[in-house]
Amino acid sequence: MDDRGVDALLVIITPQAMTNPTAIAKEISALAATTPKPILAAWLGAVRMQEGLRILNDAGIPTYTTPEQGVRAFMTLVGYSRNLEILYETPKDIPVEFTLDRQALRDRFDGLSAGPGDVLSEENSKALLEAYGIATARPVPAATAEDAVRAAEAMGYPVVLKILSPDITHKSDVGGVVLDLLGREAVLAAFAAIVGRAAALRPEVRIDGVTVQPMARIEDGVQMILGAKKDATFGTVLMAGMGGTAAELFGDRALGFPPLNERLARRMIESLKIYPLLQGYRGRPAMAVPKLLETLMRLSYLVADYPEIAELDINPLLVTPDAVLALDARVVLDRAAMGRKAEPFAHLALRPYPEEYVREVALPDGGTCVLRPIKPEDEPLWMELLAKCSRESIYQRFRGFFSWTSHEVAVRYCYIDYDRELAIVAEIEENDRRSLMGVGRLAADPMKKTAEYAVLVGDPWQDKGLGGILTDYCLEIARDWGVRKIVAVTNSDNPRMVAVFEKRGFAIKPDPEGSFIEVSKDLE
Repeated sequence: MDDRGVDALLVIITPQAMTNPTAIAKEISALAATTPKPILAAWLGAVRMQEGLRILNDAGIPTYTTPEQGVRAFMTLVGYSRNLEILYETPKDIPVEFTLDRQALRDRFDGLSAGPGDVLSEENSKALLEAYGIATARPVPAATAEDAVRAAEAMGYPVVLKILSPDITHKSDVGGVVLDLLGREAVLAAFAAIVGRAAALRPEVRIDGVTVQPMARIEDGVQMILGAKKDATFGTVLMAGMGGTAAELFGDRALGFPPLNERLARRMIESLKIYPLLQGYRGRPAMAVPKLLETLMRLSYLVADYPEIAELDINPLLVTPDAVLALDARVVLDRAAMGRKAEPFAHLALRPYPEEYVREVALPDGGTCVLRPIKPEDEPLWMELLAKCSRESIYQRFRGFFSWTSHEVAVRYCYIDYDRELAIVAEIEENDRRSLMGVGRLAADPMKKTAEYAVLVGDPWQDKGLGGILTDYCLEIARDWGVRKIVAVTNSDNPRMVAVFEKRGFAIKPDPEGSFIEVSKDLE
């Protein structure tokens, strides 16, 4: 148990004439009280083992009827620990920022989805992707063979022809894709073949011709598939995996919940069997994995913004050493959700980053700062803020001292559920370096009727009005949530915060038996 290479102990006892399972159980129970490492027991036998099993169970030591059960139980602990470690891993600070007018995009989406049918055309599907910064190979519709030739000659050979039909989802199933066409005659022949095969195999569907787009060199990259689907239980779910015509055959895929940050997107990609190909394999160059991660993140934002999207497929998505390109795309609409009023992001299991609460404000000294919700990427800045706080400031905020340099402690304050909790940081930039000056935190009950408030201002920025600015903004957010009452607890020897609360009309209630003061304010 003292060996650092040992993470747990599995004790196995079998009934033998020279064995005393009850005495051994007492010794193991005593050992378990001296170590934080898990001890598991497999007491194999019947009547002679019962008293030992009772002693082990009373000591909180799990017991199993076979060693294999103990091993599986321990590996469950290992898997759970690894999942927590992955979940709370500090992501890289590479946020994907949109300089987009979301209202204009909403108007454009409403226009694209106004037509008949539940499936957007390839052209409209790709237009929606491009609006979110996802590069696509844009198709040109051609109703006739001569239209296809003119489009091909305008964009340059080689080209790809695909069947154009609102009723055909999987074009390859009807022979509706022809690649690498190098001239006029090839385009004419391909047009006739594509339309003829589709009409023969699916005589009931409407065929509007073909689409023409430049030929991408697939052999230079890795084909992937990105997609999303709205599930009745889990809401919209994202998928990434091996693409191309063999995508369903091999089933190499990973699932995740939108919205994604860099850490979550990377974990999805790294879990795929084709990930070694993306890194570079046997002399092949590494693919543009950072651009792939950004594309996956952008896709997650797209489906988060539009609950009307029932399904979305990008297949294939070509990942090369230099770029990521959507070669084909399809968006299926949920007509039942069109025009229906619902809570924002009700179609998601996770609440996206609340960008609507990002605001630039003026400081009393004439400077400015940005008030915004905290992010997991802020953990290093949060650590720096605490390092600038005196022991008195730490005690007044947390009503005690703690090891703030611990990552395990930091995740409690930087990784939050935006649906019920919000930490607003005051960020300032000086000499091209960002710093957090303070944090105001709201934690609401499940019904959002009451919220607890707390605030911390770093020592260099105290007595400059920042605590009041954070408090006023958090009160504004609480009203926006529909919170009816704000409560807080502060120390009786913290006159700055007591003054902040008194100025804003909080009811002050000192604790006659302690050193704390309870404050509250009705927001109705």
